[in-house]
Amino acid sequence: MQLVIVESPAKAKTIEKYLGSDYRVLASYGHIRDLPPRDGSVNPDEGFAMEWENYADKAKQLKAIADLAKGADRLILATDPDREGEAISWHVQEVLAKRKALPKDVQRVTFNAITKPAVTQAMANPRQLDTDLIDAYRARRALDYLVGFTLSPVLWRKLPGAKSAGRVQSVALRLIVSREREIEAFRAQEYWSVTANLEQDGTPFVARLVQWEGKKLDRLSIGNEGDALRAKADVEAGRFAVESVETKPATRNPPPPFTTSTLQQEAARKLGFSADHTMRIAQQLYEDGAITYMRTDGVQMDGSAISAARAAIAQRYDGGYVPDKPRMYQTKAKNAQEAHEAIRPTDFSRDRVGSGDHARLYDLVWKRALASQMASARMERTTVELADGTGRHVLRATGQVVLFPGYLALYEEGQDDSQDEDAKRLPRLREGDSPAKKGVDAEQHFTQPPPRFSEASLVKRMEELGIGRPSTYASIIKTLKDRAYVRVEKNRFFAEESGRLVTAFLERFFERYVGYDYTAGLEEELDDVSGGRAQWQAVLEAFWRDFKPRTAEVMEQKPSEVTAQLDQFLAPYLFPDKADGTDPRLCPACHVGSLALRGGKFGAFIACSNYPECKYTRRFAQGGEAGEDAAPEQLGHDPETGLPVERKSGRFGPYIQLGDGKDAKRASIPKDIGELDLEMALKLLHLPRVIGQHPETGKDIAASIGRYGPYLVHEGKYARLQSTAEVFETGMNAAVVKLAEAAAGGGRPQRGAARAPLKVLGAHPRTEAELRLMEGRYGPYVTDGTTNATLPKTIAPDQLTLEEAAQLIDARAAAAPAKKPAKKKAPAKKVAAKAEAGAAKAPAKKVAAKKVAAKKAPAKKAAAKT
Repeated sequence: MQLVIVESPAKAKTIEKYLGSDYRVLASYGHIRDLPPRDGSVNPDEGFAMEWENYADKAKQLKAIADLAKGADRLILATDPDREGEAISWHVQEVLAKRKALPKDVQRVTFNAITKPAVTQAMANPRQLDTDLIDAYRARRALDYLVGFTLSPVLWRKLPGAKSAGRVQSVALRLIVSREREIEAFRAQEYWSVTANLEQDGTPFVARLVQWEGKKLDRLSIGNEGDALRAKADVEAGRFAVESVETKPATRNPPPPFTTSTLQQEAARKLGFSADHTMRIAQQLYEDGAITYMRTDGVQMDGSAISAARAAIAQRYDGGYVPDKPRMYQTKAKNAQEAHEAIRPTDFSRDRVGSGDHARLYDLVWKRALASQMASARMERTTVELADGTGRHVLRATGQVVLFPGYLALYEEGQDDSQDEDAKRLPRLREGDSPAKKGVDAEQHFTQPPPRFSEASLVKRMEELGIGRPSTYASIIKTLKDRAYVRVEKNRFFAEESGRLVTAFLERFFERYVGYDYTAGLEEELDDVSGGRAQWQAVLEAFWRDFKPRTAEVMEQKPSEVTAQLDQFLAPYLFPDKADGTDPRLCPACHVGSLALRGGKFGAFIACSNYPECKYTRRFAQGGEAGEDAAPEQLGHDPETGLPVERKSGRFGPYIQLGDGKDAKRASIPKDIGELDLEMALKLLHLPRVIGQHPETGKDIAASIGRYGPYLVHEGKYARLQSTAEVFETGMNAAVVKLAEAAAGGGRPQRGAARAPLKVLGAHPRTEAELRLMEGRYGPYVTDGTTNATLPKTIAPDQLTLEEAAQLIDARAAAAPAKKPAKKKAPAKKVAAKAEAGAAKAPAKKVAAKKVAAKKAPAKKAAAKT
């Protein structure tokens, strides 16, 4: 018997169909062990020795693999053809060796596509494990561990509220924060454009003023309305004739097939997929045998695939769409150690696979790969210049005509933040022609700041800088979201205050380690390890020699000293110069104290130096004058206590405070109350509101507002309310009915129970089942009616998106098979059936008692002997 090990059960199922009865294929379900999250897992003093620990949830699978391995003649490690796949195979081999279950014959096979020809060919050409790739994996894993477990404790102790830092994660975050600073520093500049609406032979076209009063104009030349109106008048008064017509041929070549990063970019642009979602769908398409391996730097296709693509093009279009020679592409990656084939369909005759997101992503891969072998598009670009009688004013019109679409008939690559050129078709014009003038426009414009990063543009920028590797981009971006260092709005990244603060801290105290060039250089060193050109421990030693002393130096500083240095470092953002020349640090509340950065239990904030006399504070994120509105707003005084009632802004948003000091009472301000006044503030501060005594129990029924919104409570049982207004308006009769309806739901949410969801998210993009957010006994969860997935603590229920919910359901459904030993339970059912059949002769309780007693007796004897 020959034992084959792969990563996933789907891959195992597919491969087992291709192999003979002598083969058994088992899945490891990904990595089987990792460095335990505790100090000492990597020991720099002993050559960076690593202590590995098996995942607890993989115990059953490892036992199954070990049991079969003991009786196997050969072990075939067939995990993915990249560094991570090599590492998984190495881990399996190491674990089996420790358990003395490793067969004498161990071989490694790799295939780029899960098809019968690819698998059988790989099985016929085995190799040994690649020690260079394994060393590269160990080096990266050790580096990430050392940075995380050395730098993160520094953050926790010196920067309250910070969560973690990472070798590549922090550099990616710096890109987003730096772009935010560029946008804030940007000052819009006014400019005007003057265009003429012309017509020739019934065809309208637009020409732009490019020369005025004998001077050539660039985009910003006309900077005010006065000049724009004068220029407009000159164009209106002039008689323009064609001075020159220039026509140039142009060619557009198709882009290469997808790599990991370009697939992530294009899926984000055209399909709106996150990088994480793209990779999950691509993994499933790969395991189903539909596409080749999706983690690759390579842009070249196999020769047989190129021939198949050219044949598919000839069948779909005429011969003119097939170039004379196959197209060959070269990767731009500095060191494509994972450069296998580009991502392509395994069968070009299949133009559709699956449904929903699977079908959409496959269609994108299929079109891109096919287009890469199609003929170039041929175009004709025409530029026409028209001058008035004086020759001092010149208009220019441009147009483009596609003579032969070539690959554009099938596919056109998307672009980030592109400004489309005027590609409209121009009428036929000759020198001396004088088109009819239909009107002249002068339009005001303002220069725009650089756009915030989208997932596509962030991945593209990281690849350009050499930060990280394509296979890691999805996890990096997901970590930034999970840590709440960034938020995503309209597919753009916004830096959160925690992200800005962590970045500032790292730039101030660890500038070298968040440098783009340094990070890219370290990536190249790790690539050298994978290529056998560098020794992995030497690379780690060079890093650790400088990094460890620097972290120790920062750790010795007091938190107050760190905050003071950050205060100076962030001064341009927190306290920008004011237009009136006044001191930007002057407290707006007392007009005496000076504002400065402070650290608190829940993070950084701005406070007045005149504390406790002045209690003015504002959030860290409210840089400069944006924070002026954050001063406490006094709503009035409580008529019962005489204490002041103030509206404030805190870490978790706006809130109301009654009184001062430790005894102050606080309440969050719900979003649905409209304009807040003293009356509403006092109502919120005095919650919970007792509605009365339940007519059956005589116990209080109260209404209040909790973490997940307004609710009723009676004897520990709850019922949801729909709005804040209901907290104050619900009467006894309505409260009793709502509590009874909630009780009918059973307390614990059950499938099919008539219980109102917290939120209906919409249809699952792949299964089309309705996804709902529910409140469960152990917290909120997502359900599609069949599968339930607990909501992670990193996702706020009110911020959960449809895509995130679908991913949670998919992940939970994918994990389900690992937990079902259904076949082993069958005998138990038969025993139960026999017990029922014999119930008339012997009561079930007595039988159970005899069985339990019989089982316990030997245990007692054994205990006595010991």
